[in-house]
Amino acid sequence: MNYNIDEAMSAMGTKRSNYSLEEIEAAKKRQKKHGGTIIDNLEAMRGAQGRSKPVARSIDETLKMTSDDITKTLKDLTANIEQDFKISDSTLAETSSDVITDNAKALESFGGMQETLKEKIYGQDEFIKKLVIAFKRPFVSERDSNDALNSIFITGPQCSGKHYALECITNEMGNRHILANSQVYTMDLSLYPTAAEDKLFLQDLYSALQSKSSVLVFENYENCHVSMLTRLSDLVTSGECRLSERYIMQKGQLVSVSNALAGETVGSFEARGKYFVFIGRNGLEKLAGVMGAPFVNALGDVCETKPLDEEALKKISEEQESVLIDKCKKQLAFDITVDESFREYMLSQSSKNRGLKGILDAYADTIKALAQFKLESDDASSALNLTCEEGEPQFVTENNKQPMSSFIQLGYSGEVDSVEHELDNIVGLDMVKDYIRSLKEYYAMQKRRREEGLKAGELNKHMIFTGNPGTGKTTIARIVSKYLKAIGVLSGGQLVEVSRGDLVGRYAGHTAPLVNQVVKSALGGVLFIDEAYSLYRGEDDSFGLEAIDTLVKCIEDNRDNLIVILAGYSKEMEDFLESNSGLKSRFPNIIDFPDYTGEELVAIAKITAKSKGYMIDDDALEPLLDFFNLVQATNAREAGNGRLVRNKVEEAILNQSKRLVAEKDADMSLLTKLDFEFENVEEGN
Repeated sequence: MNYNIDEAMSAMGTKRSNYSLEEIEAAKKRQKKHGGTIIDNLEAMRGAQGRSKPVARSIDETLKMTSDDITKTLKDLTANIEQDFKISDSTLAETSSDVITDNAKALESFGGMQETLKEKIYGQDEFIKKLVIAFKRPFVSERDSNDALNSIFITGPQCSGKHYALECITNEMGNRHILANSQVYTMDLSLYPTAAEDKLFLQDLYSALQSKSSVLVFENYENCHVSMLTRLSDLVTSGECRLSERYIMQKGQLVSVSNALAGETVGSFEARGKYFVFIGRNGLEKLAGVMGAPFVNALGDVCETKPLDEEALKKISEEQESVLIDKCKKQLAFDITVDESFREYMLSQSSKNRGLKGILDAYADTIKALAQFKLESDDASSALNLTCEEGEPQFVTENNKQPMSSFIQLGYSGEVDSVEHELDNIVGLDMVKDYIRSLKEYYAMQKRRREEGLKAGELNKHMIFTGNPGTGKTTIARIVSKYLKAIGVLSGGQLVEVSRGDLVGRYAGHTAPLVNQVVKSALGGVLFIDEAYSLYRGEDDSFGLEAIDTLVKCIEDNRDNLIVILAGYSKEMEDFLESNSGLKSRFPNIIDFPDYTGEELVAIAKITAKSKGYMIDDDALEPLLDFFNLVQATNAREAGNGRLVRNKVEEAILNQSKRLVAEKDADMSLLTKLDFEFENVEEGN
């Protein structure tokens, strides 16, 4: 073993006789894991509860040790370190990687890599060639020490092997010791849609840059807030991202500090020693539109996959068949044989532009169905033949033949059924209910289009509900949120109901944070703004106009995970939409809630009474209908529609309690004509 003792001691600024050579080596390893100086780590090991057992030999004695003595001593010291500092052998091994550091040798290690990858990735020869070049580039290019090893953009059609190819090449580079390891650190940029996620983004980015992974992958850049994208652009173009605040590490988290005397602060991020890989389905034009031309110009390589041809899909299908047979043998104890008819069926699942995804989904469904077949079957035979008849895959044993579809479990639909039932129980509003149900059909069709590789449209989901009070606008908004959650359009499904007081601030600089906070609480659900027209009280209402402007921006930033519903009177809402030029275009779905008819209000009265544990006497129904018809014809807007019903039923319940004091044997659940006091109403009118 060859040691440069003097150089090590000089770098530490201490006498070499103070510490043994084994202590120095162990301290270096601990430094790589925990940070700090070598001296700090030496002192920590010596002082750890008196159990670290440093070797008390002088340097002269150490130099006389045999290699076996040194090996044994280091093994003992490693055991002590593991006990004292909870460092495992695997951790120590990770910190002493035998990664190739010589550029020429690293380039030699790329030899034959294209051919190796082609054996795993089918139909993407040109893409593989460019990908290998992209990862070789830093070994032949001059770059500043702060720069990333290379910045790469991988694009191409959905399900064409982008992620799989990246996994294959990093594994191969790790196996060849070109990279310290084959780990890939992925950041989903769609998690940071607004400026409110800035601190979270910085923490996650810092963790990525500090990780042992040599390859950082960034996905869904299209859905990330521009402020975060600017930081990534700085890292790619200059190798450094300067922060507006200083931070320190505290319990593994970045914490901002204002103390000018704070030491070891983080004021910038550096891309040094990492590959930056951006993955997207759209080409350079879309990337440049989002990230900017300087970012695109700073990219080292652009690698694009192409749609898989029939030959590539056939090879993939054959490989998936082998995986299927192997899994069934190991997990289900089935000896699988496959007919040509079944192979043709599986390959046909790539048709209609579904490509690779169609094949992968078909094999995944087959494995699930076989597992269910194993659970249900009483047939003890282990031999199972997969065939296809009239387009239907079949499971064939010695004694039986059953269609595969009978063992595929349907997805859970209970929540959808529950919301559908709730929608059915709403009186009237047939046009509104038809529109809500049409959303389910629309999104189901768009999902199918995406699965088959076709371009899927995106419906503007924001709505305006107009109508008089009590016509069911809030109830329908709540159902919309639950319905879209149930069919998978929204991630949360909550309804956040607010008015002007929740959005408009009381002083300058207060409004925008209020709006942002409300929008953040509604992400994944529905933001319902009742009497939305009250946000605009004329051109002099600067706070109201600021709320509207901020709301419009938030709607645009979160268009994929938020639905905003504005509600109010028809005429007032028309004036409100004129207050901001971008408002009307973002709310194309204007749904008018008509006043209820007398018959509908009677039906609502029955439902309301039943929900409170009462029943309306038949003798009261006709006068109740006359009463509702009269009110709706003369004063529907102020009477309140559904609110009128609730008030009338509660009034009847109160009158019944008075009546029952005298009629002790009367039915306590029955609301009679007398309880509604129609005579008093007629006299009053």
